[in-house]
Amino acid sequence: MLKKLYDWTIAKAESPASEKWLAGLSFAESSFFPIPIDLMMIPMILARPAQAFRLASITLIASVLGALFGYMIGALLFEAIGQPILELYGYQEAFATFQQNYADYGILIILVAGFTPIPFKVVTIASGVVSMNPFVFFLTSIPARGARFYLVAALLWKFGDPIREFIEKRLGLVTTAFVALGIAGFAVIKFL
Repeated sequence: MLKKLYDWTIAKAESPASEKWLAGLSFAESSFFPIPIDLMMIPMILARPAQAFRLASITLIASVLGALFGYMIGALLFEAIGQPILELYGYQEAFATFQQNYADYGILIILVAGFTPIPFKVVTIASGVVSMNPFVFFLTSIPARGARFYLVAALLWKFGDPIREFIEKRLGLVTTAFVALGIAGFAVIKFL
């Protein structure tokens, strides 16, 4: 099943609508969607390494716009939309602790969450709930997400073929690693 999903993603990377899918999923991943965008971006870059930095730019722009949407969910629609999202992921208690720490370390939290497997959607919603300055939030989200996406793009552009061979030979291991990183990110949120 994983091989079929991987092959499908590689095939979609060459389709005319691939960049629209990447942008849409990047937007959603920063505000409410639980699956890391790397699972689409990496195969797309592997399929079109010459487009690595273009794809990273599309991912960055859509991700930051999605982060602003997550911010608006927290600021304007927390009870209607944000609270159910946090309940879906089981983050009610973690979120209360997170709000307390956010006042002191908000910018640092955004920078760390934007670059690591910590679910960025939780940070975007929290930023809106605690009324972080939206301009500061926007300016902090750009380097946080950009560093991650451009680092992945640069590595895949430089070492694409060996990485692609590794992924294709060890797809189960790579998928397990991504899932483990996602779970670790969710665990970190619980302890913030």
